[in-house]
Amino acid sequence: MSVVRFGVSLEKDLLDALDEYAGENKFPNRSQALRYLISHCLAEKKWRCNNPVAGSVTLMYDHHRRDLVQKLTALQHDFHEVILSSQHFHLDGDRCMEIIAVNGTAARLTELADRMHSVKGIDFARLTMTGTGKSSHT
Repeated sequence: MSVVRFGVSLEKDLLDALDEYAGENKFPNRSQALRYLISHCLAEKKWRCNNPVAGSVTLMYDHHRRDLVQKLTALQHDFHEVILSSQHFHLDGDRCMEIIAVNGTAARLTELADRMHSVKGIDFARLTMTGTGKSSHT
């Protein structure tokens, strides 16, 4: 892949925001920050188009909550076709983190994450997705 140089004109406050973003995220330069932002924006566009994506669902919860683990297990069985694997971590005597690797259409993965997030007792749920490089038209 070749690199093409081009000029960009930005308002001073937007440039300052880009520099701050690059610094906060440890990008070595503006170009890296812009590459990341553009890739992220394009990935979000693919999600809206319901293209195939892969990613993970990260959950945080207190495993002592009544029926919580059983509800999460049932949901994972309901979505078995998009779940690749899961890892369960004990953070302390009460708190657990679960990371579930997923692969499917953006709509199906979003539905899974939304249903998991709505389970009473889930403190944190986040779906992270990236394009698989396959178009939904193939």
